[in-house]
Formats: sequence, C-alpha cells, structure tokens
Amino acid sequence: MGVGLESPTYFSSARRSNVAWPFQAEPRQFKSTLLIVLLALSPIAVHALDLHGFVDTRVGVRTQTDPRQDDESLGEVRLQLDAMRYTDWATFQLRSDLVYDWVANDTAVDLDEGDGWIDLREANLQLSPTSIMDLKVGRQILTWGTGDLVFINDLFPKDWVSFFSGRDEEYLKAPSDAVFISLFPSAVNIDIAVTPQFDADRFLTGERISFFGMQPNTVIDADVPDDPEVALRLSRTVGGYELAGYGYSGSWKSPAGMDPATDRATFPDLNVVGASARGQLGPGIVNTEVGFYDSEDSAGNDPLIRNSEVRALIGYQRELARDLSATAQYYLEHMLDHDEYRATSPEGITPADEDRHLLTLRLTRQLMNQNLTLSLFTFYSPSDSDGYVRPMVSYKATDNWRLTAGGNIFAGNNNHTFFGQFEDNSNIYAGARYSF
Repeated sequence: MGVGLESPTYFSSARRSNVAWPFQAEPRQFKSTLLIVLLALSPIAVHALDLHGFVDTRVGVRTQTDPRQDDESLGEVRLQLDAMRYTDWATFQLRSDLVYDWVANDTAVDLDEGDGWIDLREANLQLSPTSIMDLKVGRQILTWGTGDLVFINDLFPKDWVSFFSGRDEEYLKAPSDAVFISLFPSAVNIDIAVTPQFDADRFLTGERISFFGMQPNTVIDADVPDDPEVALRLSRTVGGYELAGYGYSGSWKSPAGMDPATDRATFPDLNVVGASARGQLGPGIVNTEVGFYDSEDSAGNDPLIRNSEVRALIGYQRELARDLSATAQYYLEHMLDHDEYRATSPEGITPADEDRHLLTLRLTRQLMNQNLTLSLFTFYSPSDSDGYVRPMVSYKATDNWRLTAGGNIFAGNNNHTFFGQFEDNSNIYAGARYSF
C-alpha cells in the first residue's frame, strides 16, 4: 500500500472467526529495551546534522450514516521530526510524530497502539559488527514479501485504523520493537527479526472504525500476549529472479480467537513457512508468493480459534503507456479442515467459505511533469461479493507543499463479509503536507 509496500498477510475475513472482530488491546508497559535506546538517542534531536520532517494536516468525513460513530472520520495535525546522527561505529535514528487529533476519543499516550499526542515511529541504532553483518536494534519499520497491499509472509505489524481512515499510506506499516540482523554470506542472504515482546497489529477496536457485530458505545477487549516472536528470510537472485524463503513463529497479528472464560479476544499461536519469487516476464514484472499458516487449532475443531490456512498470490506489473502503470493481483485464502470447522460452528453464525478469492488492480497516472498523480486501487472478492476502492489524487504544488484528496469506499452484499462489514465506514478525506 504505497511507500514501498512490496510486502504481503492480508486482511482476514471477519467471518473466518466466529467472534466477529472483538478487537481491543489493553495498555502495555513500554519495553525496557526501547527506553534504553531512547536514552541513548536523547541528544540527537538537538545535535543531529541530518534533520528533516513534515507537517501534515488531514480531515475526513463519512459518506454514510453510522449510528455507532461520529460523522468525522479523520481530523488531525501531525509534526514529524526525523533525526539521524552518524558516528564512526554506528548510525542513530529518532523519528517521531507529534499529533493533535480532535476526533480521537482517548488521548492517553500508548506507543504500541499509536494513541495520544506522540507516535514514536523509529528509535534505533544501526551498525555493522563485521563485513558480512548488519545489525539494527530498537523501534523500526520492518517489511518484506512481494505483494501490493496483500500480505502473506510479511507478518510485521500493520495499522488498519490509519489505512481505512485516510492517513498517508506509509502509516499502514506500524513499528516493531526488534533486533534485525542481516547476514551476507556468499551463498544466500539471511535476515532475522527477533521481537522480544509480541507486537500486534494496530487492529480495529471500534473506536473509529465499526465492524460486524459491534454494539454502539462499546470497545471490546483483547488479551495481547507478551511472548517473543521470530521472523526469518533467506534470499538470493537466480537467473534474474529474486527468490526468497520465509519462516515465522509467534501469534496471529490481529485477534483470531476468543477465551470464553474471560470473553476476551485472543491471539492464538501461529507458525508460518512460505516462499516468493519476483522478476522480469515480458514487458513487466511478475511476482508470486505462498504461505502455510499453521494455527494453534491445527485440527480445525475449535470454533473459537481460526483454522490453519494456505495463502497464495500472483501479480503482474507493467507500464501501459508513458506515465501510466498498472498492477494486477490474484490472491487466495484456502481454509484447511473446513469440514471440521463447519461441523463445530455455532448456530446463527454464517460459516466462511473454504476458499476466499480476491482480485486487486492498481492504476497510477502521472501528469503535469509528474507533479499530479492520479491513483486508483481496487479490491474485489468474487467469493464474498464485496469490494473496497481507494481513489487518490496528489498534487505537488511546490518542492515543499503536497495536496492530497482521496477516499475509502466499501461495498458488499452482506454485512458479515470482510469489506461488506465496513460499508458504513466509507469516507472521503483531504490533506496538505509541508515537508522540510
């Protein structure tokens, strides 16, 4: 989804869980490792030689009436400061947003959820202990994979509230508090991301985006685990194609279960293995990716835990004409043990299909010496009969000023499918950014 989103888990269908999106993370302690990094970086903002940032203001309104939400979908001013300091042995980075949000109901600071007057995007140090090793420690934005706004092996946290509300596409990527190790032996490149304490998605809580089954004036709680998670990528280029294998051990990034004893949403254990390929095919670039999701409910007979799945995608990108490009994708979610899932589904719950199909198309047109960008990204699921359209216009008025307008338009035949449940959250927005 923009800003280098070349990595691809995708939105989970709401009806895949028998819980109907009971999402809300409880406040968590700031991680001690992050505090150490912040203390180390504290002088950077004053003394950094490389300091830049922007002021961004955005407003948005719903195009339909939602009795569970205010008419305003977005209203904020952000000041982002990005400071870097270079030494002989390491690079330090501190990037943070200072936020005034007049739509938010809760202004308490939560660095995990991105709530409050500060959103700490990055706070880390980078160094190269050896000639074949890079190390990055602290808060950072992590991404990998090949999909365009469709994620399979990219199991780093996402911010769905920002994405659906109309913030810049870069905010889809939520930060991770991790140690990222890159090794470059001759045979294959190795990337390892170790997160000492699980980083969940900034998932939907009901505070700004409504979902199927949500009652008015309610925010449903979730039990976010504190266990570590590990992600691995092995990659190399063969015959002009970028090949990669992936592994992950942790938990579902958004709630995918329910604890009946506490009535809280949970994050069941999850292990993933996958692979991808990307390279030239004819006049364009082809990419393909696959992943096996081994859920905690490996037998598929627990109706309160999401089943294991196989996910796959194939995409193709090419230039159709000068300054006009297109990217098309086909994505599949195949639920394993579907018969067991149906047999144990509670009465009154519409069961999910065994296969969920999704088609995407991105069209990008640049005009006026590439100062004006027209973009359209569409999602359509023929199996769910629903869709999501993201039109956007961006105009670079000067080297410093950029004006943006766009929308998030949802539609569906049923309110229990993934995109259909968000129909009342359809919105349009406009923004202005001054970069320095």
